[in-house]
Amino acid sequence: MEGIPALKVPQHYAQQYRRHLLAEGVLDLHYCVQKHSNGTVTLPVLPSALPNLDLLSLQSAVAQDSQESSSCEIINIQIPQLSKKGKVKSCRERLVQAVQTLVVTRGEKWRQELDDDLPRGWQKHGDLVLFGEGCFSYTIWREIGSELWLAVARALGVKRLAQIKQISQDEFRTPVVTMLLGDSSYVTHIDNHIRYEFDVTKCMFSFGNITEKLRIASFNCTGETVVDLYAGIGYFTLPYLVHAGAAHVHACEWNPDAVAALQRNLQLNKVADRCTVHVGDNKQLSLSGLADRVNLGLIPSSEEGWPVACHLLRKDVGGTLHIHHNVTTPFHRQELEECSDSQRAASVEDEDKGVVNGSLKILSDREVWNAWAKDTASRIGTLLRDITGDDWRTNIKHIEHVKSYAPHINHIVLDLECKPLK
Repeated sequence: MEGIPALKVPQHYAQQYRRHLLAEGVLDLHYCVQKHSNGTVTLPVLPSALPNLDLLSLQSAVAQDSQESSSCEIINIQIPQLSKKGKVKSCRERLVQAVQTLVVTRGEKWRQELDDDLPRGWQKHGDLVLFGEGCFSYTIWREIGSELWLAVARALGVKRLAQIKQISQDEFRTPVVTMLLGDSSYVTHIDNHIRYEFDVTKCMFSFGNITEKLRIASFNCTGETVVDLYAGIGYFTLPYLVHAGAAHVHACEWNPDAVAALQRNLQLNKVADRCTVHVGDNKQLSLSGLADRVNLGLIPSSEEGWPVACHLLRKDVGGTLHIHHNVTTPFHRQELEECSDSQRAASVEDEDKGVVNGSLKILSDREVWNAWAKDTASRIGTLLRDITGDDWRTNIKHIEHVKSYAPHINHIVLDLECKPLK
């Protein structure tokens, strides 16, 4: 039987390895992880990623997380069971077949452009499927009408359908969502044993943040006070309360629809007694000097919240800032070719512009993230000194890759430890 590559690791370290493979975009999400009787786990790996997979660096990263060394190796395994994501393809095949049958029975000819206009992926929230932009755009779909949506829902095994058209440019970035089938737009989503309920026409749910939510869930926040400056419906607030064991979380949110969902989710997960919701602009927050951690989960940049976060940190022992940011790697990995002698001479020592000896300086994503983190640490240190009048030490504890938006644009989180110098 045909095999696929997989990373063989001790079961005890499987979660750490999986998180690092996922962050690097190496994990093959179409297949399930396999546990074996000898105490090992195999994690399917994308064949295209093998040439760039550095096992020594991977082992070192896992050791840094667990503070213990662990071994791993690439092996070939028989094709494992498809994951939920892997089954999406067969769902799409059912979708195409149902729609194609409907079109043909109406006397229309099935064309490739109609196939291309059907979605290749979607979000599923219970019995509701949410399609993205760029699909069902042809006139024929509107002509078929409700019969189309009933056929699509049956093919996907759901009762309700909706489609997001765009994100409003209002201050709340409200999604513009149209219900295609069904009346109620309220959905339930269970993620890592946390129940989220919200209205898909008023609030967004980011599946791409799952690795960060899992990471927060692994924290030990016993006895800590946490402030979540951009709480939304509770993406990060709830993991801090439900799994990390925070003593109290102050959740700040200014979107009234998100606040309503957040308050409901706190009740549903039985943690409302350990959370205070602050409605409105967090720059008007009256709190100060009480936080052991501050979560700044706003992208593309949380910079506007940095002064607020610095005011919130405990003045006696400091705390940790979890700073989200979209970082762009500025230089394309290619050589400067066919440039003149004068151009080459001018570029020899031009490192500040990223050019060295006639070629573009090759900057890896990790180098750019580190540079951004160092600059951020320095700026936070200056902010803390200006706010408190005392000197502070800022220490980069960890840089976490959450997801990639486009080539060279990555959502990362900086864990920055801040302590007053006394």
